[in-house]
Amino acid sequence: MFERLDQLEKLSRELEPTAEQRESTRDKVIAYSENFLNGIGELKAFESKPDKGIGLLASPISEDPMNIDEVIDLLHLNVDSQGLNPASAGHMGYIPGGGIYYSALGDYLADVSNRYAGIFFASPGAVRMENMLIAWFAKVLGYPETAAGNLTSGGSIANLIAIVTARDAKRINSLNVARSVIYLSQQAHHSIQKAVRIAGLDECILRYVNVDEGFRIIPDDLENLIEEDKKNGLNPFLIVATAGTTDVGAIDPIDAIGDIARRHELWFHLDAAYGGFFMLTDEGKKKLKGIEKSDSICVDPHKSLFVPFGLGAVLIKDTRQMQKSLAYLANYMQDAMNSTDELSPADLSPELTKHFRGLRLWLPLKLHGTKPFAACLDEKLLLAKYFYQEIQKLGFEVLCEPELSVVIYRYVTKIGDPDEFNKRLIEAVQNDGRIFISSTTLNGKFVLRFSILSFRTHLENVKLALKILGEKVDVLS
Repeated sequence: MFERLDQLEKLSRELEPTAEQRESTRDKVIAYSENFLNGIGELKAFESKPDKGIGLLASPISEDPMNIDEVIDLLHLNVDSQGLNPASAGHMGYIPGGGIYYSALGDYLADVSNRYAGIFFASPGAVRMENMLIAWFAKVLGYPETAAGNLTSGGSIANLIAIVTARDAKRINSLNVARSVIYLSQQAHHSIQKAVRIAGLDECILRYVNVDEGFRIIPDDLENLIEEDKKNGLNPFLIVATAGTTDVGAIDPIDAIGDIARRHELWFHLDAAYGGFFMLTDEGKKKLKGIEKSDSICVDPHKSLFVPFGLGAVLIKDTRQMQKSLAYLANYMQDAMNSTDELSPADLSPELTKHFRGLRLWLPLKLHGTKPFAACLDEKLLLAKYFYQEIQKLGFEVLCEPELSVVIYRYVTKIGDPDEFNKRLIEAVQNDGRIFISSTTLNGKFVLRFSILSFRTHLENVKLALKILGEKVDVLS
């Protein structure tokens, strides 16, 4: 047995590289990442190659090790030079994410130390840090200090947590689920419908409220639906509004909806994954008036705080209900249950095993301060207004004025099908690759989306986008 253990130990110790091995490998990884960052301005925003990264399959996982140079080559050829480049200043499609550098260092430190951020007993400092971030979010969003929250992987899990908590707070169960009503608009993010299904609320009645010309919920229509449903013996219990819809960046009339929810005693959830952190700006505060009236809110730091993908958040005013819906005790964790200094993330989320996500946001906030983040958001609002004005000068029509940093536009041809022309136009822009734009369908029309949120996107990049769009129209016309 001891001989076998000795053999196994020698092999297993290979998982602990020496200081020299760490330095050699780290230097090459850093060099690769520095080459990427230093050349980011020259890289395409979108690169379509026929092989689509298939070279990875020629190097399957095996028992034998590979050297770092070969691994980096595989990564470069099959991952980092294929498809959409979210780190590019030319990424103006979907809702661009972030990728600020100090977040990467935060992730590195979190991975090296491997602190378990789920239970206060296991890592008091990590949990305190994450709860500090939640408290800061609450302050920015106008929530009370007593609100609870959780750092999630993104908006989808944040929305799920909020909807599960709303379900339990309003006592929706097998006896009343079929007559219970949820109110939202067709502009709500699809993660809401997914969360409704996962939460066991698929049998609920979903009422899609009419929207105005700016694709925002019409408050009077919402209240009329609620009153009509009550008269008919139904059980209205949840309103979901959006602060920054994905399609157009619309902000539902939060203040009015909050009053309606309070009058009728409905839970009001606000999906502010994209728009919430515009509260750091003066303009955002005006546009998001009434945000504090919601009962729960979803925000995504990996959108409008520019950190890498994998960090969302949910805040809920009713801390006790959030714990009641999501906490669970296990015998093997009895040692950890005596710590009551701070709320533990594992008691406020479906997750038990939890990465130390907070460090990827805490570190850049400490190293930069909040001013550059607010300035970056203000810049995006102004750039969207600039694009909105300039794109019309090129002969494009716009469907609505931007509320945040998304502009909806399309080129209307004098002859032929406008939808087909715009499909060819977006394909030409994406094949060019210098910028990336996306599309959607609104009121039966194929339209283009200019979505500016990348921290690297500035006026020169927007001017380039306008130039490319003008050039492609000339070629295709």
